[in-house]
Amino acid sequence: MAISEALIPEFQQEAAATRQLLERLPEDKLDWKPHDKSMPLGRLATHIAELPGWAKITLKQDVLDVEGFSPTILESVADILELFDKNTAECLEILADTPDEEYAKTWAMTQGDNEVFSAPKGVVMRSFVMNHLVHHRGQLTVFLRLNDVPLPMTYGPSADETSGF
Repeated sequence: MAISEALIPEFQQEAAATRQLLERLPEDKLDWKPHDKSMPLGRLATHIAELPGWAKITLKQDVLDVEGFSPTILESVADILELFDKNTAECLEILADTPDEEYAKTWAMTQGDNEVFSAPKGVVMRSFVMNHLVHHRGQLTVFLRLNDVPLPMTYGPSADETSGF
């Protein structure tokens, strides 16, 4: 089995669960944050929407220089969902087209002349892209719960939905 054949169904499952959560974003709470050190809800959701797009950065280039990086700021739930859908579709295309040998190549994140980290592209795809998405989705569930937004099922029933159980 090709590496992509293993990654695609896993990514599809995580993307579907993530989209269900993003659909529940309260439009009037995008500036809300639970703590002064936290990202606002809308920025966190936008970051989640960006993450599938990092498959292209990971698998189609060997280095990402984050010097001068500035985060995307979206102002509406519709824009966040549109970005997530676009990046998810692109990620699936890239995964399907990536040969196994590409996953063994080294990828690096730099900040100017300083290397932040490097790892094989397969490791970066799983940790920096997919696991990173799941991590921030977990944060988003807490943000939504604190705003009394009912949470969808992810890996099983939530306290709000028990469909099929």
